[in-house]
Amino acid sequence: MTAPAHHPSPHTICSVTPARVMKIALPIVLSNATVPLVGIVDTAVVGQLGAAAPLGAVGVGAIILSSLYWGFGFLRMGTVGLASQARGQGDMAEVAALLTRVVLIGAGAGLAIVVLQVPVIAGALWLASPSAEVTNLARDYLVVRIWSAPAMIAIYGLSGWLIAHERSQAFMAVQIWMNGLNIVLDVWFVLGLGWGVSGVAFATFLAEWSGLALGLWFCRTGLQSSAWRNWAQVLKAERLWHMASVNNDILIRSLLLQAMFTSFSFIAARQGDLALAANQVLMQMMLLTAYGMDGFAFAAETLVGQAFGAKKRTVLRRSAFVTSMGGAVVAVVMALAFWLLGGVMIDMMSTAPDVRETARVFLPYVVAAPMLGCAAWMLDGIFIGATATRDMRNMMVFSAVIYGAALVVLLPLLGNHGLWLGLLISFVARGVTLGLRYPALVGKAG
Repeated sequence: MTAPAHHPSPHTICSVTPARVMKIALPIVLSNATVPLVGIVDTAVVGQLGAAAPLGAVGVGAIILSSLYWGFGFLRMGTVGLASQARGQGDMAEVAALLTRVVLIGAGAGLAIVVLQVPVIAGALWLASPSAEVTNLARDYLVVRIWSAPAMIAIYGLSGWLIAHERSQAFMAVQIWMNGLNIVLDVWFVLGLGWGVSGVAFATFLAEWSGLALGLWFCRTGLQSSAWRNWAQVLKAERLWHMASVNNDILIRSLLLQAMFTSFSFIAARQGDLALAANQVLMQMMLLTAYGMDGFAFAAETLVGQAFGAKKRTVLRRSAFVTSMGGAVVAVVMALAFWLLGGVMIDMMSTAPDVRETARVFLPYVVAAPMLGCAAWMLDGIFIGATATRDMRNMMVFSAVIYGAALVVLLPLLGNHGLWLGLLISFVARGVTLGLRYPALVGKAG
């Protein structure tokens, strides 16, 4: 899995084939498949303790930290685009400096969270407002896990750096190692040693620090020259400003996207417990689509970034086309799977007859979602690769406004049907608005 420490040749950059795309995409799809397993095992192991409070504590603690870390997801996306473009330009000093930068940013952000852990934990638990017993157990969980914040945030940056080098097998190895170790330690610490909720936290703490160590080992090609510790390059004001600008745009875009999905859940709750439960079941199916599409969106980030950096307009177009065709195939497969097997999937996730019946009523929207959202998913990858993040931010603002307007009109008329239609309209709006900006992106590539 160790790639040579040189930039891709012009022939390599120009050779955009389905096989090359699949080499990048498939390991990412496979590694994504391991993510839900950790939550399932956490739940199953803690469930053996025979009480509701430990289950609630692990759930609340995990949601608090995942929400906190999610805000740093821009580090992964921004790093792919910046590192891919630097490789396309043959600027390997900047590639190595980026590795140092993302590790420092991840470690610094994580240390800030550790230092501020008392108000962070207190504030999060106050917002969540669980019972007193769950609050105490969740605090026990958080005061252990929060110490791996530097590792977890730095891993975002390392993941972006590896994907930019088309080393998604290494990315997959880090994810599988981290999630697999987490599962093994979960069972040992909780069931074997009887550590309870703290055992789950220690398992994740050790898994995340070991994941950082393995990620750094896979990134050792960037450490083979002295450029990674060339502090004049690492701390160059122009580069830092550009990196901050790219990441700031991605952060705003991501916050708006998260706000749309959060509002979807909150509005569903106002439709009643039955609509909320049915929507929750269906949203799990939507996550499967995201896991499948991620691989091809990541491939677009890498290949478009290299072509943009090399100023090869034709190669950029081909990269966008070939990766998008892969994404379209996933969208069709997912839509067919939901159409044919959606009822079975609903029954697996809920035993309540009324929830099953209600979820089936709204299942057609989930069938349509992959097809209507494919363009948005793939164009996100293309724009990240080209670091056209200002367009991403602006088009997300526009799409969020359309989403809000659709809900104002449709919710009073159609209830939960209007909520789902509003979400699908937002997918189309993102795809159309980014599509309209695509020619300008291509025009900047040479």
